[in-house]
Amino acid sequence: MPPSTYQSIVLAERPKDKIIPGQTFSVKTNPAPTEDDLKDGQVLLETLYLSLDPAMRGWLNDARSYVPPVPIGGIMRGAVIGKVVASKSSKLATGSYVNASAGWTELAILADKDCEPLDVPPSGRLTDALGVLGMTGLTAYFGILDVGAVKAGDFVVVSGAAGATGSVAGQIAKLKGATVLGIAGSDDKVAWLKTLGFDAALNYKAADFAARFKAATKSLIDVFFDNTGGEALELALGRAKPHARFVMCGAISQYNATEARGPRNYTMIIAMRIRMQGFIVFDYAERYADARKELGGWLTEGKLQRRETVLKGGLGAAEKGLVELYEGVNTGKLLVEVKAEEGRARL
Repeated sequence: MPPSTYQSIVLAERPKDKIIPGQTFSVKTNPAPTEDDLKDGQVLLETLYLSLDPAMRGWLNDARSYVPPVPIGGIMRGAVIGKVVASKSSKLATGSYVNASAGWTELAILADKDCEPLDVPPSGRLTDALGVLGMTGLTAYFGILDVGAVKAGDFVVVSGAAGATGSVAGQIAKLKGATVLGIAGSDDKVAWLKTLGFDAALNYKAADFAARFKAATKSLIDVFFDNTGGEALELALGRAKPHARFVMCGAISQYNATEARGPRNYTMIIAMRIRMQGFIVFDYAERYADARKELGGWLTEGKLQRRETVLKGGLGAAEKGLVELYEGVNTGKLLVEVKAEEGRARL
C-alpha cells in the first residue's frame, strides 16, 4: 500500500556563513499525491537519488545570480534521478526513469517537459546521469574544451581535482594531450588522481603546499581550471604563462566564508594578459546531447573513470551531506540515496 505522506526539506532561514543542521533547513511532512491528482501531461515522480553540489550554497543567498535564490519555505533546489510511479503523460510511462530538478523531496508532481528520460550507455550506472553524464560531467566538458580551449602540449592545473567536475576535467585534458596537475585535499585523493592518469597531484593541506606548487609549475600554466578560488587561485595567477586561460568554474573555498578572500595578485591578469572567464553549464543546453554522446563513448571505452560517494539514510541525510561536501567528504560525485531500488544500479 502506498504511503499516505511524504517528506520534503525546505529552506527555513538564510545562513550567514556555514549551513547549520537543524536550523538552515526544516523537514516538512505532506499528504502523498496519487494519480488522481495529476493533470494531463504530468507525472508523479519518486526520488531515488539526489545530487549534492557546491553551487547549492550560493542558491541560499538572497543575491543576484544565474538562478533566483531558493525562497524561504521553498523546497531546496536539486537535481534527482527518479522513477515515474504514476503518469498522465503520453511521453513518460509508469516505471520510466528520469532526470529532473525536483529538489529535496521524496515525491513530486512534474510536467513531462521538465523530466528528461535517462540516456546511459549499456556499461553505465543509473547514477551516471547525475555525475559523469550529468551537470558535473557536462560542466567539465564545456569548461575545459570551450572555455579553456585545451590543446595538446598545454600544461593544465585543476583545483578541486578529486571532485565530480575536476576529476572529469582533468581526464579530458589528458585525452586531448595535455600535461595535468591536480590539487586535492587529502593524500588518498592525490593517489586516486594518479590512477586516473593525472601526471602529478598535490595535497593543498600540506604545510609546504605553496612551495610544492611552485616547484610543480616550473613550466608555468597554460590552463587553470578553478573549482576552489582562494589560495589556489592566488598561487596559479603567480605561475601563469602570458595569455593563459583561467576557467572560473567554482570557488568552494569561499562559499561559507563570512569575508571572502580574493587573490591579492590580481594584477597578474594584466601583466600576463590572462583571459579569466566564468561560465554556467546551462549556457550550453543545446549541445548537451552531443557532449553526452562523447562522454558516454569515453566511458564505454574505459578512457574516462568516475567515482561516487553515496550517502545512505534517505532524504534526511541531505542536510548533513551538504555540510560535509564543503568539508571535502566526497571523492568524485556526492549523492544521497533517497530510496534504494534492488537491482537497479544499472539500467
